[in-house]
Amino acid sequence: MNANTDFRMPARRLTATAAATVLAAGPMVLAGAGSAHASADHGRASAVVLRTGLDVSLLNKTVNVPLAVSLNEVRAPQSAERTALTARLDGVDGGQPFSVLRADVASAKATVSASGAEASTNLTHARIHVPGLPLLSLIEVGQVTSKATCEAGRKPAASATLLGGVTVLGKKVTLTVGGPTEVKVPGVGEVRIDFSKTRTTSRTAAASALELHVSVNPLKLNVADVEGTLTLGSVTCESPSAAPASAPASAPASVSAPDIKPQGAPAKSGLAETGGTSTTPFVVGAAVVLLAAGGAAVALGRRHRS
Repeated sequence: MNANTDFRMPARRLTATAAATVLAAGPMVLAGAGSAHASADHGRASAVVLRTGLDVSLLNKTVNVPLAVSLNEVRAPQSAERTALTARLDGVDGGQPFSVLRADVASAKATVSASGAEASTNLTHARIHVPGLPLLSLIEVGQVTSKATCEAGRKPAASATLLGGVTVLGKKVTLTVGGPTEVKVPGVGEVRIDFSKTRTTSRTAAASALELHVSVNPLKLNVADVEGTLTLGSVTCESPSAAPASAPASAPASVSAPDIKPQGAPAKSGLAETGGTSTTPFVVGAAVVLLAAGGAAVALGRRHRS
């Protein structure tokens, strides 16, 4: 009796150890097969209806006053719509506010998402003034729009359009895309205009509907010279960055994998038909080990009796 027990105990221990190893390996394999997720950058976008960078010199030539203002400058995800912009400069017209821009429509919009980034502006029936010229518009436009689109996996695009007439310092002009248009008015000054300036790279796009280089000497309201730049309808965007390659993902634990069969299994396995899951091979393996170990224990017992 004791001899039979001595032979059966190792067999039982072997059986329990093998079964525990197989069953424990199942959850470990499943836990190590999870996919590695990385959050992708959604890109960037910005838009502004009007931006000025002007230096205003007073008549005494001892003071230069910067005029740096913007209307509806937004960064994704934002939008804005205002139709007027005023500014106040010390030493100009007694410090009273003056109108820089008035328009029927002046809107800017910038959005980003996982699929891409986009920015746009729209300016309709607009008049722009600079210090020293309260009655004469620097420029009047019918409608200018700009748009920059940066979609994931596609080449970025930028565009600017001009509809209606354009008047600069009281003179009607025709703008061309090929190069700058210069307007000179004796006793007032000159303006050089670039229309529809766009640039793109593999991931970015930018557009300016109108860029004005201003040099006027109005000699009014204590203003001697106005020099600098003025931009209408400026937009930029950047495509989302590509996400790092993720580790191969296995089928979820609750979903069967009918195309993957245990080694040595018959070609027509009924695991999927009977509701088998990804843990089924481990359960079957444990049963095989238990059966083999049990058979070995029985054989050893019979040999001892004989």
